[in-house]
Amino acid sequence: MSARQGRRVIAITGAGGALGGAISQQLAGERSTDLVLSDVSAPSLDATVAGLPDDTNGSIEMALADVSDFAQVESVIKLAVERFGRLDVLISNAGVLAPNGRIHNLATEDWERAFRVNVLGAVNGIRAAVPVMRSQGSGSIVLTASVSGLTAWSHAAPYCATKAAVIQLAKVAAVEYARDGIRVNCVCPGTFRSAIHDDLPPEALDAISDRHPLGLGSATDLVGAYSYLASDASRWTTGSALVVDGGYSAP
Repeated sequence: MSARQGRRVIAITGAGGALGGAISQQLAGERSTDLVLSDVSAPSLDATVAGLPDDTNGSIEMALADVSDFAQVESVIKLAVERFGRLDVLISNAGVLAPNGRIHNLATEDWERAFRVNVLGAVNGIRAAVPVMRSQGSGSIVLTASVSGLTAWSHAAPYCATKAAVIQLAKVAAVEYARDGIRVNCVCPGTFRSAIHDDLPPEALDAISDRHPLGLGSATDLVGAYSYLASDASRWTTGSALVVDGGYSAP
């Protein structure tokens, strides 16, 4: 199918979580945007789509995908091209936390899972999107990193290490593909309220909030960064790690 004139096509992995859902809602409401949303969980993906505004400005396609499997990520990109004729933006947002623990108490499997999803998932997104974007001579890839990749979180070494790797991956990819017209950036969120905090006692959440001068945020506080990096307004921005952390990394 040929590209629809004047429209942009955005694929989002990890669209079923709190952040992925908020990003999807933001971009679905923006002008002339068609979305391909993917997640490893069908119920989570369905919930995101159900929460999209009724007056979306484009078409929505869904696909299940485990980002640690290149073939599955490639199938998401192929769906975008087959359905809409091109791919303008990839937002690689899927990620996992590791069990809480000091380094000597964490199992090899904890590290491997974090690297498979957080790092290899981002690599697979780049590998799948770049051939399409190179043929177009344009594209924007946005990775989800974390402020934990710039600071040190005790008892969270796999998460910190993998998110630091994502930041460096964005920088290297930005340099490699700039001449192809492809921009690569990442967003570094601080802690925001999501389902992972549901089982925490209030005092634990208060302690986390105290580390953020502006207090804990929400997923909707982060969507502006993704909207910017997905748009032409960021046409001279590549290799950046855009920090949106409520001041966490300021002190």
